[in-house]
Amino acid sequence: MTDTTPMAENRTLPRRQPNAAYRQREYLTESEVERLIEAARKRGRNGPRDSAAILLAYRHGLRAAELCSLRWSQIDLKHGRLHVNRAKGGIESVHPLHGPELRALRPLQGKSPYVFTTEAGTPVTTAWFLRMVQRTGRAAKLPFPLHPHMLRHTCGYKLANDGHDTRSLAHYLGHRNLQSTARYTALAPDRFARFWQD
Repeated sequence: MTDTTPMAENRTLPRRQPNAAYRQREYLTESEVERLIEAARKRGRNGPRDSAAILLAYRHGLRAAELCSLRWSQIDLKHGRLHVNRAKGGIESVHPLHGPELRALRPLQGKSPYVFTTEAGTPVTTAWFLRMVQRTGRAAKLPFPLHPHMLRHTCGYKLANDGHDTRSLAHYLGHRNLQSTARYTALAPDRFARFWQD
């Protein structure tokens, strides 16, 4: 008797583990962001560009694609404004630019219409941003591996912890659905501060 079962080999990729298997949390503390920005500033000849990219992604909750496609026409350095074009069908908005962002952006002005460019003058890619954030996280000696979206989550948690209301936070991050924003307010430590005051 011969075996007639097919000899097809299962070539599917192994299932990706949940995020918790890779890192204990999906956001950074303020001091960790500062360490990351400082490490980026000191890493290589593109330190000013890299640290500015991290700062803007953090302060404005930018996705990697939004950061990499950022153009000078979206930035008004004179009046301190950033027009954010959201990806994934998000709500566009205008954010204020403050001192640290303005100081980080001014030296980057060049001939390209894009804010973040390679040495060849072409726009950076999301793959570049991923590699840069990962390498900078290791250089900053952070205790877990990083990915760029953590900067967006960090922005959401920081603003929620500062007491900003969910609707304003949703608009700032470009969320059309408040449920997308609720994750940030769920972990706000001051959320229950006024409960059961004796």
